[in-house]
Amino acid sequence: MKAVCPPWRLECHDELTSTSDVCLERARAGEKPGLALLALRQTKGRGSRGRNWVDAGQSLALSMLLDGQQAGQDALGGWPFLASLAFFEGLAETMPAARDHLMIKWPNDILLDGQKLGGILIEREGRCLIIGMGANLARSPATDAIGREAAFLGRYGEPPHPRAVAEAILAQITHWRDVWEHQGFGILCAEWMKRAHPVGTPLVVNGGTTYEKGRFAGLAADGRLLLETENGMKTVATGDILLASQGAGRAARH
Repeated sequence: MKAVCPPWRLECHDELTSTSDVCLERARAGEKPGLALLALRQTKGRGSRGRNWVDAGQSLALSMLLDGQQAGQDALGGWPFLASLAFFEGLAETMPAARDHLMIKWPNDILLDGQKLGGILIEREGRCLIIGMGANLARSPATDAIGREAAFLGRYGEPPHPRAVAEAILAQITHWRDVWEHQGFGILCAEWMKRAHPVGTPLVVNGGTTYEKGRFAGLAADGRLLLETENGMKTVATGDILLASQGAGRAARH
């Protein structure tokens, strides 16, 4: 793995309200990209769609401040894919026994044995991006934010220290950004597909007021999810994606 660049300024705090909120405040105060905040305890963690992120203790709570326009990428574009690749590989690097049980769920949730292990929240502030990541390391809440059974990394051995996971993820962010800049978005998508739920996986898309059932058919050129339904192929740009049946992770493919 290449040295982390830009030089990450990793701060480890015993407790913060929300690493992403503090990162956002620092950005508004003029903080330069490269800041990474790690909290050993988070009291007001935030997840996607306004949900709370429950800190079960000995968890990962990490947020990063990046220049979203530094390489000329448009909007949020490939960031969910880059972030999920970095998240997946950072977790796998620090807990190798869990690698074959990890899986990415579109666009950027991390599952362990089909149960939610961690999630990503990406927000924009001007030209800056705040990428927040949370994962259950030593233990998990009884259920995730929408009532499903949650997982924790320590299921497969002594859980790594949050700082070790954070450092691995930051190195992976740098690596995958370099891949994106020099090889293009298509490579990110191809690498993402290798770590995601396989083509043909039954999915349910919760659009807020509607539910759509179908099978995962891959990614569109812009990263939208392709869903094969009884009424034909549909593209999904947003929504809660649920696995129709709980799988056993990527190991079940082999």
